[in-house]
Amino acid sequence: MRLIFLGPPGIGKGTQAASISLRKEINHISSGDLLRAAVDAKTDTGLKAKKYIDNGLLVPDELVVEIVVRKVNSAECKNGFILDGFPRNLSQAKILDNTLNKAGKKIDKTFYLTASEEIIIKRIAGRRICKSCGAGYHEMFSPPVNNNVCDKCGVELYQRKDDYPETISMRLQVYREQTEKLIDYYKGKGKLIEINCNGGKAEIEQNILEELHSMSEDERGMEQSG
Repeated sequence: MRLIFLGPPGIGKGTQAASISLRKEINHISSGDLLRAAVDAKTDTGLKAKKYIDNGLLVPDELVVEIVVRKVNSAECKNGFILDGFPRNLSQAKILDNTLNKAGKKIDKTFYLTASEEIIIKRIAGRRICKSCGAGYHEMFSPPVNNNVCDKCGVELYQRKDDYPETISMRLQVYREQTEKLIDYYKGKGKLIEINCNGGKAEIEQNILEELHSMSEDERGMEQSG
């Protein structure tokens, strides 16, 4: 099972991808995590990407594609994967399709996660990260026991620059300009499933699981008819 979770920043792609990957025993690939790891390691790619991330801009294709495709083709993804945060534009999507086609693979479905802009901004602006261990919190949904202090290591939390309210608007504008074209791309291939994410985590996850169950039922029906 090879899936894409598509949607604006703050929609909850990472949270849902992590949960579904555990349930379905497939690899969760976050392009954001891969890039941040490169930034933390101060690799050449990471240093270049940092300039874009800090300003709420999308990292150029050439800095993203190689690291993601390498992961997709690894042994860890032999049973399938969920791509979270990739592709972000038509160029990346076409490169991904071409790469998978050469390997005799294909994307099965793309889940398009949607929510109101008000909810998205609230979710992003409340994020906090531990300066030491990198643990994530949210002021409203998952706050630390002690205000602005990590539960795990007691170090002060901070807000990433790309989570500042003034940066969020720019990120959403960039998303609308560059990423929403993917909706039509995957819809045209008959692979788009829209999931409303205005509700809670459990409700969103259940909706996704129901769609995956329907996919499995359809596949079994095709095998029986064949």
